Amino acid sequence: MKISQQCYAQRRRRLLEALPEGSVALVAGASLATRNRDAEFPFRQNSDFYYLTGFNEPDALLLLKPGREEGEVVLFCPPRDPAMEIWTGYRAGPEGCVERFGADQAFDLDEQDEHIPELLDGARRLYYAVGSDDALDAQVLSWLNAVRAKARLGAEAPEELVLLDNLLHEMRLFKDEEELAVMRQAAAISAEAHCEAMKLAAPGRYEYELEGRIISHCMSAGARFQAYSPIVGAGANGCILHYIENDAPMNDGDLVLIDAGCELDCYASDITRTFPANGRFSDEQRALYELVLKTNQACIELIKPGLPWNEVHDLSVQMLTSGLVELGLLSGDVDELIEQGAYRDFYMHRIGHWLGMDVHDVGNYKVNGEWRPLEPGMVMTVEPGLYVSPQNENVEPRWRGIGIRVEDDVVVTEQGCEVLTSGVPKSVAEIEALMAQ
Repeated sequence: MKISQQCYAQRRRRLLEALPEGSVALVAGASLATRNRDAEFPFRQNSDFYYLTGFNEPDALLLLKPGREEGEVVLFCPPRDPAMEIWTGYRAGPEGCVERFGADQAFDLDEQDEHIPELLDGARRLYYAVGSDDALDAQVLSWLNAVRAKARLGAEAPEELVLLDNLLHEMRLFKDEEELAVMRQAAAISAEAHCEAMKLAAPGRYEYELEGRIISHCMSAGARFQAYSPIVGAGANGCILHYIENDAPMNDGDLVLIDAGCELDCYASDITRTFPANGRFSDEQRALYELVLKTNQACIELIKPGLPWNEVHDLSVQMLTSGLVELGLLSGDVDELIEQGAYRDFYMHRIGHWLGMDVHDVGNYKVNGEWRPLEPGMVMTVEPGLYVSPQNENVEPRWRGIGIRVEDDVVVTEQGCEVLTSGVPKSVAEIEALMAQ
């Protein structure tokens, strides 16, 4: 499943129409990154560049210039090299950029220094990701200086450098139907993978065996890459929020926390489930798990258009703190404990984040200093958690080393919300029944 070229063209049109008169926008693609010696990491395109082009080759550059007679969409990419393509695979080249990727004009990458100063001449503003790439900043400065050097001939360099993020990232925050279709598929694949990992889990197996099952299932379903490094934490490892070693054995009595999601056509899924390695929750595990699950469900039910973003998090803090008091892990007045931040010993992250082409996707959480209201098309995670550190001597030993998180991907709709990740069970009864198969 892929986003259509028509959709990419519509995105470019929207951005061109949003750019003020006399502006030019530059968006750079990603480059190959060396892993070690002459081996490279798998290529992942820059999200902003891919959002506007669907072009998945390294070292490309997109230039948008509203109102340009010769064409408003210009792409630069490496030229085709049949001898090199034997080693590295086929490339589109400038011709392919025009024929298949919607460019009005396309040039060899090594012609940037010739053409880009010409394209910048006469523009008042240059929009690009200032400060995000030192090499690109240096290139842009050299192109601006090339225009300034011709000032006596009448050339005019842009007088303002403006972050493109505010325009482009606001577009990316709201998902259209094509994007949501891809994200639903990514979530469905990841949900199936979580189910397979649960069924494989048993005392004596290793965390990496579950990681391997997840990756294998996603690949076999057409999602070759994970959206982030999978977290598979057994026992106390589940209390480490970004644990990725995944090399420990699962012991009888351990909970296993898996945070994993595949990427499909550069769109991420993000799911966390927590379950007992032996298939049965202990009393303490069940008590904390059902508190987290109840919080997850209540936060999802709250989501609707117009709701300020922070109210979802505030509800999670209220419910988890109250539950910790009821279970005896905290003592005192709930409101005072919240004001003091006492819950942060057990719940130290926010309720969620935007989700899209990046796992922690772009988009402002506040607008003009105020928490922004939710709107249809936004996609967010809902991921309350409780983590009782093995070193926490303020609680009884029976609670220590329990780490729990339950995370779903949720789309804000006109009526309320849609949960993309409902394909993986999360109630105690469902999890235990699945693991008993």
